[in-house]
Amino acid sequence: MAVKIQTIKDIRIYMSGELAGIYPPEEISAITKIVTASVSGIEQLHRLYLDDTGITAGEANEIVRICSELRTGRPVQYALGETTFYGCRIRLNGATLIPRPETEELVDLIIHENKGFKGKIADLGTGSGCIAIALASNFPDSEVIATDISEEALKIALENAEINNVRIRFFPDDILAPGNHPDAGSGIIVSNPPYIRHSEMKLMHKNVLGFEPHTALFVSDSDPLIFYRAILERMDKTTAPGSKIYLEINEAFGNEILRLMRIHGLTGATVVKDINGKERIAKGIKNG
Repeated sequence: MAVKIQTIKDIRIYMSGELAGIYPPEEISAITKIVTASVSGIEQLHRLYLDDTGITAGEANEIVRICSELRTGRPVQYALGETTFYGCRIRLNGATLIPRPETEELVDLIIHENKGFKGKIADLGTGSGCIAIALASNFPDSEVIATDISEEALKIALENAEINNVRIRFFPDDILAPGNHPDAGSGIIVSNPPYIRHSEMKLMHKNVLGFEPHTALFVSDSDPLIFYRAILERMDKTTAPGSKIYLEINEAFGNEILRLMRIHGLTGATVVKDINGKERIAKGIKNG
């Protein structure tokens, strides 16, 4: 290997040089910490700043490989093949979205509003399984099911459930298809469905457009609420009064989704802003 990487300091110097001009300096610093911790297995934050901490030749080769992927614009989570979500280790591939902080806020809201819940929880469009896994970890006495239209996503979601030692039942399911669905009887329904309009593509970073699955991100401009309408119609037919629903939403459609929830007779329909002040979560309760 042409480059000599033997210590934590060497990693910082190498990655700073390799990624200069591709990412801003503060992002390079953040990426370097993530990569160093993942590759070296160092969990104590202070050790990431000890310049003389040694690494192995194999770890050095892995740093070079990851930097090569990062230079193409590949997100660091895909280059590493995993991320952390609400304290859970989540493996990723090209069939699964990278979990976002606002989705962690969605999970946090559900956990804090439903302490001690022991019923059935359904995560519709689970992707990597991150929401279902975080909820299963925090509601150990509940029954958690998760669905997705992608068989490849379901495979990695099952693997993630095993990694995190939680029990979840996974089902292939199309949110938009009629018929019987495995989420029937759920006391809590949660979904982060596709909600970005095709017209918004031009506003998005190339890292997202080039690497994340478009079917999990985008909807037609002509019917941007198609998934929300289908989920609420399903809730009408398959859940009991008092059931709750939590949805991650496009900030541009807060009022429209509230109107839709009220049409379906949900009480307490509310839109919650995320940490950045964007309308990102809609919630409501099925009326008796």
